[in-house]
Amino acid sequence: MPKLRVHCFSISLDGYGAGPNQGLENPLGVGGERLHEWMVATRTFQRLFDKEGGTIGVDDDFTARGLANIGAWILGRNMFGPVRGPWPDESWKGWWGDEPPYHVPVFVLTHHTRAPLAMKGDTTFHFVTGGIEAALQRAIEAAGGKDVRLGGGLATIRQYLRARLVDEMHIAISPILLGSGEHLVAGIDLPALGYRCAEHVATAAATHVVLTKRL
Repeated sequence: MPKLRVHCFSISLDGYGAGPNQGLENPLGVGGERLHEWMVATRTFQRLFDKEGGTIGVDDDFTARGLANIGAWILGRNMFGPVRGPWPDESWKGWWGDEPPYHVPVFVLTHHTRAPLAMKGDTTFHFVTGGIEAALQRAIEAAGGKDVRLGGGLATIRQYLRARLVDEMHIAISPILLGSGEHLVAGIDLPALGYRCAEHVATAAATHVVLTKRL
């Protein structure tokens, strides 16, 4: 049975997955890029962008696990780009250049219709206006029996968590404090929704926690 999985989602010690003042110059908010230093340093991440080197070990293992058996992705619109409201045109094609790092179909949640966007490397962005369950159904169909990865942003993950649609979630807690921004689980009662900690391990760069959903 295909799963909906969250992987490598980084938060601060005080629970923020993005810093304050998110925008074009600071997509992850002020200070937010520091959350992902543990992952950017890994060999798996470097190879995604055709670079050599990178660290190996636990951090790299978790990064690699997030790419294994993934047949489709789901993203919130904020993860795709900074454009808000109706699409003024189709000039914005994401943060990643001509060849995004997904290489599978990606389903973007939005309230405004837009034609599918085919990119190099077998990534096609599909824009879904029917809500989170419609996006999940389309992603499962496109994944061809593999799992679906939920990439964020925070508001999107929170919606799927509240609906108990996330089967597995890997959180990487970075050893920094942001003080403000966008919180991942504030106001969400994870135990009441059936989630439990199934795995946890700490490295010098992050503390990795895996939550799973009780059937």
